[in-house]
Amino acid sequence: MKIKTKLNAGVGLLFLMIIVLSVLSGWYINQLKKDTNNILVANYNTLQYSRNMLLALEEISSDSAAFGVFERHLEKQKKNVTEPGEKEATENIATHFLLLKQKSDNPKLLSSIRRDIAELMQLNMVAIEHKSSVADATAKSAIAIISAAGMLCFIIAFIMMVNLPSNIANPIQVLTGSIKQIANQNYKERVHFESKSEFGDLAMSFNIMAEKLQEYSESKLDKIIRGKRRIETLIDNMHDPVIGIDEGKKVLFVNDEALKIAGLRKENFVGKLIQDVAVTNDLVRTIIKDIIQENGYNKSETMKIYADGKESYFEKEIIDINVVPTGEKESQFIGQVIMLRNITPFKELDLAKTNFLGTVSHEFKTPISSIQMGLQLLENKQIGIMNDEQKTLVNGIKEDANRLLKITGELLNITQIESGAIQLNIQASDIRMIIEDAINANKSAAEQKHIIFKINIENGLKEVLADAEKTSWVLNNLLSNAVRYSHDNSEIELNVIKVEGRIQFAVIDKGQGIPSQYLSKVFDRYFKIPGTKKEGTGLGLSISKQFIEAQGGKILVDSELGNGSKFYFNLKSI
Repeated sequence: MKIKTKLNAGVGLLFLMIIVLSVLSGWYINQLKKDTNNILVANYNTLQYSRNMLLALEEISSDSAAFGVFERHLEKQKKNVTEPGEKEATENIATHFLLLKQKSDNPKLLSSIRRDIAELMQLNMVAIEHKSSVADATAKSAIAIISAAGMLCFIIAFIMMVNLPSNIANPIQVLTGSIKQIANQNYKERVHFESKSEFGDLAMSFNIMAEKLQEYSESKLDKIIRGKRRIETLIDNMHDPVIGIDEGKKVLFVNDEALKIAGLRKENFVGKLIQDVAVTNDLVRTIIKDIIQENGYNKSETMKIYADGKESYFEKEIIDINVVPTGEKESQFIGQVIMLRNITPFKELDLAKTNFLGTVSHEFKTPISSIQMGLQLLENKQIGIMNDEQKTLVNGIKEDANRLLKITGELLNITQIESGAIQLNIQASDIRMIIEDAINANKSAAEQKHIIFKINIENGLKEVLADAEKTSWVLNNLLSNAVRYSHDNSEIELNVIKVEGRIQFAVIDKGQGIPSQYLSKVFDRYFKIPGTKKEGTGLGLSISKQFIEAQGGKILVDSELGNGSKFYFNLKSI
């Protein structure tokens, strides 16, 4: 707790205790006043009226004016009925008094009135005694409660008087001793106070100062130089080019590999602003373009550089260097390190893999074509009629051959994409022809599951700027997937509309849908959704994405598990 908060709490508590005592005292005094007023106002007045009536009653036989006096005090008593039974006694007095008026010399009536007045006086005497005991109890309660409250206030005030000064004085005493230790060059001295008070902040600042003083006192120039040379040697012996710059873009260090590929000397590089070096060096300019434009930080980027007498591939990575100064919590940006990892061997392996896939896929096409030709001959009735079992075997071979041919085609497409040899014939293409080619390719599979294709083309849309063959292949792949994952007797929509000046093709099915966690991966190469059918290679959607993006379009997917999927792509409008 803050010292200011403690002081405010202490003074506020004392102020609150004074208010509580004042309120309690005032309340009990008011209660005593009410009790005494009840006795004086109600019972005492009744006794006074009764006494006056008795005196008047004694003079009635000799003075007729005494009737008026008696009646006047009787009327006052009727307005002052406050106790149980007092009303009946007053009414009896009034009844007997009326009779006395008629027979003033009747001694029995005088005796009855005296008896009634005596009863009235007795009732009020008892009430006075009861109210007196209530007032006495109230006084005793007031004394007890006010005494308890006063004692509690005294205890609290005593505790505050003992603790509050020590809470302020003790830390000051400890801090004074620690400052003397620092003055005597004992920089290992630390103070530890409650972290939430002002003394906690003071202790933190003191400890940071002591830590920095200790760090400074223990530092040696030769240690610093030895550490610097160790780091420089480590960087120079790295096989990948490395360049280090500070927060002002000044070059701090550069290793031999970086100098070799840049064709520069160290004295013309280190200590210079890197943008000044980039003015006369194309490679450095390419390397730092992301830093100058302030984009692409911490993202890998592949670069092709002519090094070691051949084209080499490097993966560029820019790493921000942030350090936390001694005794502080917030990190500070102090520079960047540019690393170029040589990935030429991996690129060569990747190229070899691509060439191998292309060669193998191409070589597979000849035997697959021979198998298909043999199947056609077997199905020719002129060769001979097959029995049912033979037909089943031939159909199985035919399906496997078609599947193998499809896989081979997808592998060839992948090799074209990876090698950059993909050729596009982008021109005005008939939308309906593209759709018909894709529909015809999937009609047989759809009929087997009793699936209906519903085609919706926006009015006025006839042509699209695209490679008809590649676009039809993509649409064919999307329809094939929709048929495969749709339920029997369902419907697949193929919509073509114009959206923001582009032509959008959308394939919508009512199938099982795709779980949300896999939506971002469906276009990845070789990816298959766990738990689905194991057909295909997982390349179809990846190739589709490459074909559409090569035409300047974009392919997307919307899906919800259990509610089907929507795959759609857009291409340029004419």
